[in-house]
Amino acid sequence: MALRWPFPVFYPSARTAVVLALAAPLAVVMAAAAPKAWIAAPALGGALLVMVLLDALLAPTLADLRVIVPKDGEVGEPLRLQILADFRIESPRTAPIAALALDPRLAPGGRLVAALGQDSGVWSAAVETMPTRRGTGPVDAVWLRWDGPLGLASRQVRRELDAVVRVRPNIAPVRSPALQLFLRDAQFGMVARRIRGEGTEFEALAEYEPGMDRRRIDWKSSARHARLFAKEYETERNNQIVFAFDCGQTMCEPIAGLPRIDRAVTAALTTAWVALGAQDRVALYGFAQRPQVMSPFVTAPRDFARLQEAAAALDYGAEQPNFTLALSTLAARLRRRSLIVVFSEFTDPTSAELMIESMRRLVERHRVIFVVMADAELADFVNAPIHNAQDAAMAVTATTLLQQRTLVLQRLRRAGILVVEAPHQHIGNRLLDAYLAVKRAGSLG
Repeated sequence: MALRWPFPVFYPSARTAVVLALAAPLAVVMAAAAPKAWIAAPALGGALLVMVLLDALLAPTLADLRVIVPKDGEVGEPLRLQILADFRIESPRTAPIAALALDPRLAPGGRLVAALGQDSGVWSAAVETMPTRRGTGPVDAVWLRWDGPLGLASRQVRRELDAVVRVRPNIAPVRSPALQLFLRDAQFGMVARRIRGEGTEFEALAEYEPGMDRRRIDWKSSARHARLFAKEYETERNNQIVFAFDCGQTMCEPIAGLPRIDRAVTAALTTAWVALGAQDRVALYGFAQRPQVMSPFVTAPRDFARLQEAAAALDYGAEQPNFTLALSTLAARLRRRSLIVVFSEFTDPTSAELMIESMRRLVERHRVIFVVMADAELADFVNAPIHNAQDAAMAVTATTLLQQRTLVLQRLRRAGILVVEAPHQHIGNRLLDAYLAVKRAGSLG
């Protein structure tokens, strides 16, 4: 049976190393000046060693060490962990240093370090990090180091932690006051009622007032009553909306610190929340080389958590997506006309050719929105000042890639696909605008 050392580990501190570094030249000079006094050097070294041992023994004793780890977090949102330490009788004179070992998806490099501060006799530190990927991230262990009263020795303890953080998709925009205000005041709100004024289903006739759309004037009824009447329509409901995610290699590359797919998931869940409030049916679909996730259709805001769980199951892939298999499988599962929102990315027209052909087949029966994030890196290369031949070559290559990108998007638009292209920080708002425009056009019924 393995024996466990019952006391905290201790070792010389940085101050001891400095003392030794300063004493070494002095010992050399002493040995050269008085060779018979060489015994003084090892004697001083031994005295320093004794002082280190005494300092370690006199160091405060740790009574308790714990870490408060939240059970859940969101990708791209701050995650706060708290470290608490309590010492018996006497506290350290200098701030203890704590280190956490955790999953790299929770913190770059899988390590966090913080100095503890004292408040009401308890040493504590709040460590903030930002998860960069979805999934389950364990927090494995915590180390605590503190110095003795002389600062010559440091004690260190290690505690195993059985803590796990579930990193979920980011739904911060759903909680934002701006979106809640929009849902409260917009015609696609949370209250189930008959909404007049937009849509395609005829509701009633109303007397024409200035500001109404003249194209809705019912001329026959107006002639019969000798005054102008306009048609009112009811907004379409119970439409099917599918958010399809390309989980391939390109979508898993980072943009401004987070993978593209995670930014796409945030935009999709924000629009899904609004769609559920408008009484539409929403599902999520993920694919790479083969289909990965297909959630059932959700019909009420109270079931929004099911969409979050489905989005959390979207895996990060290292292969190229198979659009032909993925989109044909999706089309076979849909029994009625739907709005399909495809999140993807492409690098050149050749790799986008199969994607364009597959999406053209979808347009024959469904309404399709293609969402892509603007490539800010290429734009930076194009606009960067040119100082040498390498800069010129990079600018020319970036310009060519942007032109090819524009060509692919134009082909998609000519095929009848609504293209949404925007910087990553605005993609959610642009997608929401596109969804509401499709609703108002009544092209899903």
